[in-house]
Amino acid sequence: MIEAARVCEAAGAHGITVHLREDRRHMQDRDVWKLREILALPLNLEMANAPKIIEIAVKLKPATVCLVPERRQEVTTEGGLEVAGNRLAIASTCKRMNDAGIAVSLFVAPDPAQVEASAAVGAQYIELHTGAYAEHFPSDKEFERLLNAAKQARDAGLRVNAGHGLNYDNVSRLHQISHLEDLNIGHSIISRAVFIGLSQAVKEMVRLVTK
Repeated sequence: MIEAARVCEAAGAHGITVHLREDRRHMQDRDVWKLREILALPLNLEMANAPKIIEIAVKLKPATVCLVPERRQEVTTEGGLEVAGNRLAIASTCKRMNDAGIAVSLFVAPDPAQVEASAAVGAQYIELHTGAYAEHFPSDKEFERLLNAAKQARDAGLRVNAGHGLNYDNVSRLHQISHLEDLNIGHSIISRAVFIGLSQAVKEMVRLVTK
């Protein structure tokens, strides 16, 4: 993990995103602390809105945290965070993080109610869940949902990232969404790296996202 992050950084990645899950089935505590120590790049910590993980984040002080839903049986995060129905709990975490100097992003579906709630609870960013866009690519309907959600978010004062299921084929169209800042991409880069190496896979993706 640490060496992979070093390779990504050297190859031109703009940031490193890691998910410290409650069950620790992937990333371990020692990994995130080591990454925080060695990286010059911004570190984005994906995390559940869970007390023990919140305490780690406050001490770790990554550049940003991204609150995501988390279920034990899932392979990877499968949907957006339910912000509209959990405003008080998420607002409390946003304040805790902001008081510690950490920006907060909320991983949400491109749904007007979730975007509105994200602005109301004090987050600085949303990360739009691009899973439906990726699954139905090149669906105009799913692209329009992202476009409209990004505009709504910016109008509400939020900064906008996106991620989930993005790959070397579908990422370029997102350049048409002028409000997007960061794209969090992992699986497709690692899959490509099996054939051409991690450094080259990162360089190829960087070229696509910075056109």
